[in-house]
Amino acid sequence: MVKVRDDQPLKADGSVDLSAWLENLQEDVSLVDVSRVRSACDLAEKLEFKAIAEGRVWYEGASSLRTGLEMADILGELRMDDDTLIAAILYRAVREELIGLQSIEKHFGKTVATLIEGVQQMAAISQIQTNDAIALGQRQTQLEQLRKMLVALVDDVRVALIKLAERTCALRQIKTAPRDKRTQVAREVFEIYAPLAHRLGIGHIKWELEDLSFRYLEEDSYKSIARLLAEKRLDRDEYIQQVIQQLQTAILEQGIEDADLEGRAKHIYSIWRKMKRKKIDFSQVYDVRAVRVLVPQVRDCYAVLGIVHSMFQHIPNEFDDYIATPKDNGYRSLHTAVIGPQAKVLEVQIRTYAMHEEAELGVCAHWRYKGTDAAAKSNAYEDKIAWLRQVLEWHEEVGDVSGIREELQNDVAPDRIYVFTPDGHVIDLPKDATPIDFAYRVHTEIGHRCRGAKVNGRIVPLNYALKTGEQIEILTTSGEGGPSRDWLNPSLGYVKTSRCRAKIQHWFKLQNRDQNVEEGRQLIEKEFKRLGLEGLDMGALAQALNLHTQEDLYAALGAGDLRAGQVLSMAQHLFGETEDPDQLDRLLTRPGSRKDSTQDDITILGVGNLMTQMARCCQPLPGDEILGYITIGRGVTIHRQDCSNVHQLRAEDPNRLVNVEWGQRKTQMYPVDIRIKAWDRTGLLRDITQILANERANVLSVNTLTDKKENLANILITLEVAGLEALGQVLTKINQLPNVVDVQRFRQKSTTQGGSA
Repeated sequence: MVKVRDDQPLKADGSVDLSAWLENLQEDVSLVDVSRVRSACDLAEKLEFKAIAEGRVWYEGASSLRTGLEMADILGELRMDDDTLIAAILYRAVREELIGLQSIEKHFGKTVATLIEGVQQMAAISQIQTNDAIALGQRQTQLEQLRKMLVALVDDVRVALIKLAERTCALRQIKTAPRDKRTQVAREVFEIYAPLAHRLGIGHIKWELEDLSFRYLEEDSYKSIARLLAEKRLDRDEYIQQVIQQLQTAILEQGIEDADLEGRAKHIYSIWRKMKRKKIDFSQVYDVRAVRVLVPQVRDCYAVLGIVHSMFQHIPNEFDDYIATPKDNGYRSLHTAVIGPQAKVLEVQIRTYAMHEEAELGVCAHWRYKGTDAAAKSNAYEDKIAWLRQVLEWHEEVGDVSGIREELQNDVAPDRIYVFTPDGHVIDLPKDATPIDFAYRVHTEIGHRCRGAKVNGRIVPLNYALKTGEQIEILTTSGEGGPSRDWLNPSLGYVKTSRCRAKIQHWFKLQNRDQNVEEGRQLIEKEFKRLGLEGLDMGALAQALNLHTQEDLYAALGAGDLRAGQVLSMAQHLFGETEDPDQLDRLLTRPGSRKDSTQDDITILGVGNLMTQMARCCQPLPGDEILGYITIGRGVTIHRQDCSNVHQLRAEDPNRLVNVEWGQRKTQMYPVDIRIKAWDRTGLLRDITQILANERANVLSVNTLTDKKENLANILITLEVAGLEALGQVLTKINQLPNVVDVQRFRQKSTTQGGSA
């Protein structure tokens, strides 16, 4: 078994000799500012003394200072920079809440604080289910979700390295912990962090993590192999020295200088794994006796391989050329097994010094050549890509899961987030998903009965954007419940996933038609009133939307089959072809702007330069899911995917159906007045203009008048928006501000004279 470094030097009173420790550290790494690292040590020591005086002890016999120094020792051998070492030294103090991140940033800079914060986020991995009774498939799914979450969390590889050092220390310190605790920590490290070290190519840490985890998970097997290794150690060491002398002489005779030969360390877990995989006993494990040869050049590797095979008989099927074909984590070396002296099986590994450094240090071997902070920042994107590539193949260490490579490539941050249920299960969701999306992902009934949410124990709004690593608890009604229609309003931002939206819509479809009609009437009348569109011909709108009556239109809105935004788009399309200036102004359109919209206003992606036309049977609107049908002589007809004619065409002539999608609408801005009534407060106008800036609404003028007696502010704003849907979103966001009583579109002309198309 491997241990990365000896214990820290101590003074006579048993405390750590920090000066001597710093000298030892600098044998491995060149510190840019020794005094800065010493300041971190002094602060960690001061905080620990204070904690002891206050009776705040991590656990009996544990020391946050010595753990921090031990983590720094590990990272020092990985040649990490000053910021990483300081973050390691102070990490336990921050985790034990002896000091806050703001103080860390003040004294040691933002980089150190950010690294510690990243490691704290990774601590969420410890919530993995460790119950042995959990179903294998379920456990495998959870492991894959956790690995993907790690990728999403880590945007600086140093964060992962600090966490690996911390987990290494944790394994070393749990020797006297209760058995359940040892098993829990060991399983977490074995299933998550040892594969992580492997993917980063850090054999230096991987071997110790595997051996220590194996020691606690398979205690009898570990002790058995350790005993067999100990019994033969003296004979084996003598044998290895004999082989090294023979090889050294032969290599020098061939003119290869500066070759370094040594016996390779034996790792108990790798021996056990080989015994299990090949179904052999200990005596048949070839690499129990092993020699490693390091040479300057690649050509020397193959020259030494020839020497070894000329001296000893090669064992068939026991040769691997990882130089010509490196492993997925970048590992390069030549491996061969031969019949050595005394007819004993011997493994020989041959590699260059550079290959050896990369095998031991992995990604760290490259990190230390990055140069200045500015250079590191300029290479941030390349670093992230390299990091993702390193992690991509973790599954090979713990069992294959079909399609995991594609899942990682498609789902990993920034497009996915990974959050926890209260029981510690990992749920993946699209970026910016809300508690309602989470609730429906867990179970449809939980979504229907959702009335509130807690994130990390704190109540949040239901349109709160979730972040990776957060724990979500859904608060539900005790009796029968149902979703709110407001959840389907895109402007309010309650729902981000189509799956969640479909479940909500389905619930409303099952409700009483009369109730849906009334709900739909109130919904669209409220929206039209807010946008200054009262008096439109609802019967004509219903027919344009392929609905028979005005009541059908209300029922579809109430059931969730039709969105208010779709009705607005149709109103613009239907009533915008008029010469009435008041009507055009009301609908935020221009004369003739709805004519030939497919050619002048909307692009259809996927049909090249072919002529397109909207199908009259379903009249698709921007935002609908669409499909193209190639006609003879009339270009491509665009249908809604749920159009009944599409189902018939799919059965009769599927080869003429093509996948298409909406392109970008040519943006035209329209001036519009809005009136806001609100209880006056400090910062009200600032909050309103901030929303307008976020929604990219250009402000042309602002007039405010405040009634001091009533403390009521009337604000009239003229702004430019792209259309009714954009206006509706602006009004909704403003209406959610504290103290706002009402916000509506303001029109000085009568809004009732344009009642029909």
